[in-house]
Parts: sequence; C-alpha cells; structure tokens
Amino acid sequence: MTTFDKREQGFEKQFARNEELKFKATARRNRLLGLWAAEKLALTGAEGDAYAKEVVMADFEEAGEHDVFRKIRRDFDAKGVTQSDHQIRRTIDELMAKAIAEIKASG
Repeated sequence: MTTFDKREQGFEKQFARNEELKFKATARRNRLLGLWAAEKLALTGAEGDAYAKEVVMADFEEAGEHDVFRKIRRDFDAKGVTQSDHQIRRTIDELMAKAIAEIKASG
C-alpha cells in the first residue's frame, strides 16, 4: 500500500467518523429540543418523552432541520404556545451546541 493509499484511507475513516458524530449530535439535539418543546406544550412524564421521540423521528422526513422546525411550529400553533420562529431556531442552535459538547465530553 502506498503512502497515498494510506492517507486516502485515513481521510475516509475520518469522514465516516465525522458523519457518525454529526448524526449522533443531531439526534441528541432533536431529543433535547423535543423535551424543551414538550415542556412548552405542558407535556410531562411519558407524554413528554413520547413527544421528544416524535421530534427525533420528524427529522427523517427530509434533509436539514426544516422538518423538525415545522413540526414544532405546527404543534405550538395548534396549542397556542407563543414562541417566535426566531426563538425556536435559536433554541435549535443552542441545543446543537449543547449536544456536541455532551458528545465530546462522553468520549
């Protein structure tokens, strides 16, 4: 195996690891976001946990976070929860940073 092949293989492994970490961070963020939204929707205990799972699953509808945002926006509107689009998006960003920090701390 040449040095180039070894280097290429190293880049491929790093890329795969980065994608795995991105997936884990996004899933964790969505769970945290679901728990935050559940609290705003006055869902507690098992209902809150179930809602958080719904938010995680909503992320599989399309690429990006738009599907998760739409779910929360729709649910907030249906229940009369007052949160601006900006507040929801800011929370998404804050929770992504928190999820990344938690994953890095766990090794």
